[in-house]
Amino acid sequence: MAKTEEISNIATPTVGAESLAPNVDGDLSLVMQVQQGEVACFDKLVVKYRQRLFSVIYNLTANREDTADLVQETFIKAFRSIGRFKRNSSFFTWLYRIGVNTTLSFLKKNKARRFFSFERIDEEACRDDVLEVLSSKSLADKPTFLKELQEKLNEALQKLSNKHRTIVVLFEIDGLSHKEIASIMKCSEGTVRSRLHYAKRQLQGFLSEFLR
Repeated sequence: MAKTEEISNIATPTVGAESLAPNVDGDLSLVMQVQQGEVACFDKLVVKYRQRLFSVIYNLTANREDTADLVQETFIKAFRSIGRFKRNSSFFTWLYRIGVNTTLSFLKKNKARRFFSFERIDEEACRDDVLEVLSSKSLADKPTFLKELQEKLNEALQKLSNKHRTIVVLFEIDGLSHKEIASIMKCSEGTVRSRLHYAKRQLQGFLSEFLR
């Protein structure tokens, strides 16, 4: 298996939902070939998903070196256990589950600093508050405000539990559906919606004083 390379740019959530969807048939074909001994085919899966996996893990760790190691560890674990992949879910979901669990274990052990991007927060009240404050700022003030807002979001995200933070990152940063997240986190879609709503309300509360 080729060594996973560190990705220099974090994937942005501006890509359409259709382009984010994994090619399930293509993935399963590659998985079957790997399971039959054509191990070089695994490199194609690495190339296909390493950037998205890097993006998710980086948004959970905020450390490029840790992220590169965790991405590599995820693919190594996936490669070693691919013989047990039963195709009950997509390879994409199975791989993400390994990546998320590996990262959460790392964070628990190391209490790593956490990071979040404001780009996809779409809670109506929170977004309206930000827009209102931005509209009151001069052009010269806006860059400073946005930088401070990012810092406050980073601090706010650290206050969320690992499960709530992970769901926010998977939904807001990586653009996964409730169904995909539910499969990755091994919970119901209702639980995903509930945790996401709670996390957004918490983030909004943490930011309320800053946005006054």
